[in-house]
Amino acid sequence: QVQLVESGGGLVQAGGSLRLSCAASGGTFDFYGMAWFRQAPGKERELVAAISRMGSNTEYAGSAKGRFTISRENGRNTVYLQMNNLTPEDTAVYYCAAGERMGAIIDGDITYWGQGTQVTVSS
Repeated sequence: QVQLVESGGGLVQAGGSLRLSCAASGGTFDFYGMAWFRQAPGKERELVAAISRMGSNTEYAGSAKGRFTISRENGRNTVYLQMNNLTPEDTAVYYCAAGERMGAIIDGDITYWGQGTQVTVSS
């Protein structure tokens, strides 16, 4: 059983930056593709970014391209989401997710979820 714990959320002004971290424990981290999802109030959870097991491949939602960067450190069992030029539309609970591979995650096949971290962007 893999546990995922997110951190780094908070309140930031529009145009600012945040770096989210997700620490994994209880499993072999590099067995899993990893991703960040988000869910805004009244909206469905959506994929923000995904990364392959070794970090060689990444995918981004259109809203994240050019502003967000997903990365991972397998030696630290951690995946990151660097978010720049934030806007109020980025306000959401951000969730870390693990799946058998990045493609599976993109298809909605998630094995483990974190508990989420709140990101609030003020205008």
